[in-house]
Amino acid sequence: MNIQGQAALVTGGGSGLGEATARELARLGAKVAVLDVNQANAEKVATEIGGVACQCDITSTDSLQAAIARAAEAHGPARILMNIAGVGAAKRVVGKDGMPAPLEDFAKVINVNLTGTYNASRLFAAECARLAPLEDGERGVMVFTASVAAFDGQVGQQAYSASKSGVVGMTLPMARDLAQHGIRVCTIAPGLFATPLMKTLPEPVQQSLAASIPFPSRLGKPEEFAQLASHIVTNMHLNGEVIRLDGALRMAPR
Repeated sequence: MNIQGQAALVTGGGSGLGEATARELARLGAKVAVLDVNQANAEKVATEIGGVACQCDITSTDSLQAAIARAAEAHGPARILMNIAGVGAAKRVVGKDGMPAPLEDFAKVINVNLTGTYNASRLFAAECARLAPLEDGERGVMVFTASVAAFDGQVGQQAYSASKSGVVGMTLPMARDLAQHGIRVCTIAPGLFATPLMKTLPEPVQQSLAASIPFPSRLGKPEEFAQLASHIVTNMHLNGEVIRLDGALRMAPR
């Protein structure tokens, strides 16, 4: 799909990998709607790229439907969905106090990262399937965000790894399901990236993490994630695939 002139939705577009992706899509000529739970962040990015900001909670169907409708009113129906919103958590199953980890903490991560991704995808796909087909019958494309933790989960990452493994596991069946509508689905599994969350860690910790990456031995740049996400849109034969973007990193147990 040619990105130029297409309407795109970017969940989590107010910061980090989502912000970088929103900026790259806009640079390539897309009409970008920045969906984020943080209204101020969404408005800042949208203003700077000439897009539209939509405050949105991906776990809420009403919130998502309102955001998709607002984006369509501004830009027309979207053919591109970048599913990047998510949360992280690390908690041992049994704490130092001998107590089990709170179930609600696990449920929250699953709800945002997995259920939220599915929620955005199903609502986008229903709208996209109604559009007239483009070249080779294509109507749209979705990119999910997993993590290397889906494969190399570390101590305490049960919830996060499970949520991202779910995204990985959802990729192929969803691509097969939506093939009849001409909608492609791919997932990126990023490694260690220089996101705002990562930058809150002490510099020595960041350097240590970067040194664990075989090559290049540095944290990934959000722009590199955005470049791959955009390439998936333009390369029509990419479908049902999960792509690790990690510099050959394999995470240690801790």
